[in-house]
Amino acid sequence: MRRAAGVLELACHRDTLREAWLRAIRGRRLRAQVRDYSSRLEDNLALLGRQLRAGTFEFGNYHQFVIHDPKRRVITAPSFPERIAHHALMLACHPTFERWLIPDTYACRVGRGRLAALARAQHFARRHDWYLKLDVRKYFDSISQVVLRAQLERLFKDNGLLHVLSQVIHSYEVTPGHGLPIGALTSQHFANIYLGPVDRLILEQLRPGGYVRYMDDLLIWGSSVAQLKTVLAEVTAVLQANLQLEWKPSPQINRTRHGVDFLGVRLFRERHVPNARSRVRALRVLKQLWRLYISGRIDHLELQRRSTAVLAFLQSGTCDSGMFRARLVRSLEVCDQ
Repeated sequence: MRRAAGVLELACHRDTLREAWLRAIRGRRLRAQVRDYSSRLEDNLALLGRQLRAGTFEFGNYHQFVIHDPKRRVITAPSFPERIAHHALMLACHPTFERWLIPDTYACRVGRGRLAALARAQHFARRHDWYLKLDVRKYFDSISQVVLRAQLERLFKDNGLLHVLSQVIHSYEVTPGHGLPIGALTSQHFANIYLGPVDRLILEQLRPGGYVRYMDDLLIWGSSVAQLKTVLAEVTAVLQANLQLEWKPSPQINRTRHGVDFLGVRLFRERHVPNARSRVRALRVLKQLWRLYISGRIDHLELQRRSTAVLAFLQSGTCDSGMFRARLVRSLEVCDQ
């Protein structure tokens, strides 16, 4: 693959910066920092473009908060100007990332996403008797910044762009030389391309029956346990030696007919249902929202708005969740009493 040129100039173009601003303000229009920045929009975007070209824009102005979804996560969110810069850079880099990624990786890609990944996974589940499920241990925290920079150098020839991307990468670390901030747009794209060598090893050399990846969740199908054990040994060697990562303990090899937990559902050959973790989370969130509504702390419109995402997840695609949604309604009725 030929390295891309002229990408930084594209990121700094007025039209790209304006599109980046439009994406950055989604859901944030009423925040003071956003309103202040937007009141002098053209001047601020012009300054941002000049700073990115010169490599003088300062990255790393993050604020952190903790969520439990359901496990504890530290979210590291960039400032609003940084958010615009991240969007501009990724708008310009995205075509190159697309050329590098294989078709069967589904995160952070237009026209793919979670539902497409589930549909593809079900396609392979209908055709193969055995699966191997893998998940990287502490993925975002463990990514090597040196390895990531080397990967970007193989994709882009623009030294100015590489300098800016390095500034983004090195603006945060969990341990020396490792880690990307969960909560930054750039982190999602960097983490998605980071496992590209594993994708290509699996599809171009090992060639199992089927393969789907969504960020660091991997599903591989084969005709036998022996075949999947061979795949596991090969990808583990590359993961550890080339990418400095480790799998979570106890990779799963099992029969497809027993189902597999993937992207919040229990996936079977002909259907999928919300898995145990998704059911617990949905019940907890909706009960909490209902109590807030009953106590008068949120109104009906806010209850409806915040419940929509949970219900949309449960009803998405071909997910068979009718019985569970009925149980949710009964649970909310109990909360009301």
